[in-house]
Amino acid sequence: MDNSLLNLGIGDWHDVIIHTLGPSGTSSEAAAGFFAKWLEQRHPESCVRIKLNDSYENACSSMEKETPAVLIVANAYPEIHNFYMEPRLNLVATFVFDTPLYGLASKGPLTTSKPTIATHPAPRLLIEELLPRGLEIDSVILTLSTSAAAAAAARSEVDVALTTEVAAKIHDLHFISNTRPIRMLWSVFTHTHWSARLAETDPFRLSVELAL
Repeated sequence: MDNSLLNLGIGDWHDVIIHTLGPSGTSSEAAAGFFAKWLEQRHPESCVRIKLNDSYENACSSMEKETPAVLIVANAYPEIHNFYMEPRLNLVATFVFDTPLYGLASKGPLTTSKPTIATHPAPRLLIEELLPRGLEIDSVILTLSTSAAAAAAARSEVDVALTTEVAAKIHDLHFISNTRPIRMLWSVFTHTHWSARLAETDPFRLSVELAL
C-alpha cells in the first residue's frame, strides 16, 4: 500500500536517532524502519539509527537533546495522550503503516483448551477475534510489547502469545490461529528544542507526502 506521511515539521536533519518500542520483532520496530527509509530517501547522505526500548516511556526518556531524535508511538497505545500533552515534546509527523501480521502463537502443540495468553495491551481485543474454535481464555497476561509476549511463550510462562510474525519467528513460535495486519496511525514526536528551531526558519511548513 501507499503510506501517507503528514509532515508537520520534520527538520532537515542528517543524523537522526529513532526511538521506539522493542525488543526486535515489534510493530513499532517495523514502523521505525519505514520512517527511517523515508528519511534516507529524503536525504540519501543521512545517518539514521533505530534505538529500541522496553517501553515507549523509556524510549522517550532516552532521547538526547543534543542530537536530533524522534519518538515513534502507535496511536493504539492506551497512554499515547501523555506524549501529546508533554510540554517538552512536539508532534512533527504522522503516518499510516500496516503492522506485520498478528496472530496467536505457541511454542508447540497446545495441551490445554483454556490457554493463558500474553499480549501487549494495545491489540488485546484481537484475542477473541483470532481465538480458534474450541478454545477458551483462561487468563490474559499483559506485557510491555508483542515481542515480550512472544518471549514469555517461548519460556513457557504462558501457553500462547498474541504477537507479530516477526517476533514469532525470532522466538520459534508457531501460529495456531488466522493472522492479519492492523492498519495503524503512528505519531512522531521530537523535543521542542528541535521543532522550535525549525519553526523559526519555516513557520508555515506543512506538507503531505506519499512515501514510496
